[in-house]
Amino acid sequence: MALNIYGRHLDSRLLIGSALYPSPEVMKQAILASGSQVVTLSLKRQNPHEQSGEKIWTYIQEVVKQNQGFLLPNTAGCKSAKEAVTLAKMSRELFQTNWIKLEVIGDDYNLQPDPIELLAAAEQLLADGFKVLPYCTDDLVICQRLYDLGCQVIMPWASPIGTGKGLMNPYNLASIRLRLPDATLILDAGIGKPSDACLAMEMGFDAVLLNSAIALADNPVLMAKAFAQAINAGESAYIAGTMPERQTAHPSTPTLDLPFWHHPEHS
Repeated sequence: MALNIYGRHLDSRLLIGSALYPSPEVMKQAILASGSQVVTLSLKRQNPHEQSGEKIWTYIQEVVKQNQGFLLPNTAGCKSAKEAVTLAKMSRELFQTNWIKLEVIGDDYNLQPDPIELLAAAEQLLADGFKVLPYCTDDLVICQRLYDLGCQVIMPWASPIGTGKGLMNPYNLASIRLRLPDATLILDAGIGKPSDACLAMEMGFDAVLLNSAIALADNPVLMAKAFAQAINAGESAYIAGTMPERQTAHPSTPTLDLPFWHHPEHS
């Protein structure tokens, strides 16, 4: 089934970042191998005032188009609502898009989003016509507030960005999925292994966004393929319905009361 984000249908449920790759060519091959149709791009680190990153922006855009996708600018590095809103408006002018991945960081140690500034920025951007994809912690109340503001997509972290620790609080994430059944939930940050992504999809998340786990792998292209396969497997498992956990062992081939185990000679 296609992924629906703000009315746009995508075949891939893997979103990836464009940073940290050893070379532009490796980044290109990894994006193509992943099948991802949404690639995030940090404007702040490219100095949009001087448009110094125009060449790399154009390069990434051309790569993403081969997957029939598009760039998703983000506000990485911003520490206040005012700063994030300003950068989002710059991105709209540069890329002619009202889509924005909203990040407002409140702590430099673990890069935890600032919930107060995040809500303020989201409210302003939504009022200005942006399609906001907010990056937040796995806090149910914050996710609910963002959804109530009008964010159709919510992006809670699995663990602090860049740590690769995977799903640190599965209960929190499951609670968000349960309480926000109509929201598009994309797990963002902290994913380290394809099995992490598979687990998120098995829990009912709609998609996964990651960067470091692919870009920093010994073979980013092969890792991109592995993540694409893991996400497809997790989605299929969720649709199929996993068996319930049990407290006691149950034989996979019961013998009691099954006639085909009965032999006439033993009568």
